[in-house]
Amino acid sequence: MKKKLVMALALSMSLTLAACGSSSSSSSEEADTTVEESTEETEETEETEGTEEAEAEEAEAEEVTVMTYEEYVAAAVDDPVVVETYVQAKQSWWDDQATLYTQDADGAYFIYNATCSEDDYALLEVGTKIRVTGYKSEWSGEVEIIDATIEILDDDTYVADTVDVTDLLADDSLIDYQNQYVSFTGMTVEPSTDANGNEVAFLYGWDGSGEAGSDSDLYFNVSVNGETYTFTVEYYLCDETTEVYQAVTELEVGSVIDMEGFLYWYEGVNPHITSVTVVE
Repeated sequence: MKKKLVMALALSMSLTLAACGSSSSSSSEEADTTVEESTEETEETEETEGTEEAEAEEAEAEEVTVMTYEEYVAAAVDDPVVVETYVQAKQSWWDDQATLYTQDADGAYFIYNATCSEDDYALLEVGTKIRVTGYKSEWSGEVEIIDATIEILDDDTYVADTVDVTDLLADDSLIDYQNQYVSFTGMTVEPSTDANGNEVAFLYGWDGSGEAGSDSDLYFNVSVNGETYTFTVEYYLCDETTEVYQAVTELEVGSVIDMEGFLYWYEGVNPHITSVTVVE
């Protein structure tokens, strides 16, 4: 009888201990699960916060300060510049680089060899708004933006009217109109001297060393108020297929002409002419 009682007690204790062990294991597993869930939530929170911070930093980096024309003029040569302007003419494209005459309501910007794909270049119609990011530069008096990139904007369009600067040709204030779309009226064609010493109305190339069909710029002299100036038909801007190129090759010394073009600079004023009309 005692033996049976002892065995019963032993069995009872064994079951009790097993139950306690099972309860302890269950509690431990529940604790581990809680810790894991808490860790995952912390990691997710940290990851979200990190992503938000990265996005904020990226947005801040994308914020661009666009200069006014006045700020651009005040910037020093070699300074980085960012301007928003409008295409007025396309001079050339090759090797994913574009040269453009651009202007807004306050002033003009000559963009030299900016990075630009051929597809984007085709989209640059007169009046197209663009953002130009590059560096201010100067070459023989011509202020330009170089090492630039171009972003096409769809905000609006702008096409500049010509400003008659004939009476400013001998004035120091003419520089304020550099690269703008301008006009000249009542100017007289003066003789140039070609490579053979002959007096002619225009030259193929600055020194007369070019010839018809040689992709040469045209140079011609015109005068007003007793002063003579050299104007140019830039071949890449207006080649031999254009009306202005043909018109200049037909000029005669003594003719009086009106002109339109861009107020380019090379060791002094050297307009790139896009239109010539003989008035006398």
